[in-house]
Amino acid sequence: MNQTQPLLLLRNASVYSPAPIGHKSVLLGGGKILAIGGDEMSIGCGLNIQEVDLQGQRLLPGYIDSHTHITGGGGEAGFATQVPPVPISQFTSVGVTTVVGLLGTDDTTRTIGSLLSRVYGLREEGMSAFCWTGGYHYPLNTLTGTAKGDIVYLDPVIGIGEFAISDHRSSQPTFDEVIRLASEAHVAGLMTGKAGVIHFHLGDGNRKLDLVARAINETELPARVFNPTHVNRNIPLFEQACEMLPLGINIDLTAFPKGTEAPGISAASGVIKAIEQKLNLAQLTISSDGGGCMPCFDCQGELTGMDFGRAETIHQSVQALLSQGVALELVLPMVTSNVARLLRFGSKGQIALGFDADLIVLDDNNDVSDVMALGHWHRRQGKQLIKGTFE
Repeated sequence: MNQTQPLLLLRNASVYSPAPIGHKSVLLGGGKILAIGGDEMSIGCGLNIQEVDLQGQRLLPGYIDSHTHITGGGGEAGFATQVPPVPISQFTSVGVTTVVGLLGTDDTTRTIGSLLSRVYGLREEGMSAFCWTGGYHYPLNTLTGTAKGDIVYLDPVIGIGEFAISDHRSSQPTFDEVIRLASEAHVAGLMTGKAGVIHFHLGDGNRKLDLVARAINETELPARVFNPTHVNRNIPLFEQACEMLPLGINIDLTAFPKGTEAPGISAASGVIKAIEQKLNLAQLTISSDGGGCMPCFDCQGELTGMDFGRAETIHQSVQALLSQGVALELVLPMVTSNVARLLRFGSKGQIALGFDADLIVLDDNNDVSDVMALGHWHRRQGKQLIKGTFE
């Protein structure tokens, strides 16, 4: 007979919910946050409780990575450059407890069926996983035949993405095709309570976000439906994205690996600019593009170099901002509560009563010491406890 898993009481934690709420005790059970109280919080006798003293370390919500190639990306320099599927420990070891997988340039040899199977695999291994339907190209790669059908009938599918515009690798979609897809995502979101957004891949094309701006100005679709990513890949694109924030869109900055930001800027630099311009930080999110290739092309579309996204860049962006004096409570929402709000993950992104027990402990060096996903330790005191089936 299996013994009942004990309740877990985390004592003496400096809690960021993501706002700082002071030193607290946090009671966990059944994968949920059951209670939050002072350090003197007492629990009734007779309960099976394990206590952990965090000794004043910072306790944060788990990161949500809304843009990651969980099946592997790449393939833009031949089949040998296809990236393999990303194992679970590459997410949880760096604090990512929820992922949203997607297809990119290769939505031919990779399919929504294979994407869904990887989502279910990550769920079985102990983390929260969802996905977008489609990929770069129109018509979309779907499982049911339409994007609306995928969102309505397939539990993990929350919207459309990453749909490419302003990129030579896109299908060069027309305005009518873009708004038709956006309307499918929106209506499916209304029907299901899911995100219902279209997550746009932005390339280096001169049209930048013009299609999105036109869609917002010429249709009745809410601005929140249009969610561009990679907006920091070049300066003119980033500037236009910032100018469009008052329209109501949410923009996603990519945490590029160090040394690959040019001709754009790092996610951390983009956040600093947003703070300096006094933009609404609640409309900013940061994702990793983990598992995806990050190629560089010349003006003829010839590949000149390639790197690959990694989930660790999310936390590296957090560390970079902290090192520049940005308060943790300003940074955290961009990788937790802002993402959860946009994607309508009602039990994610906060340390609050009834929310999922997805937690990170930071040490004094701002490194990830401990990670919990759905109430189970995946990393404890710097040691990875849970790895993927084939790791």
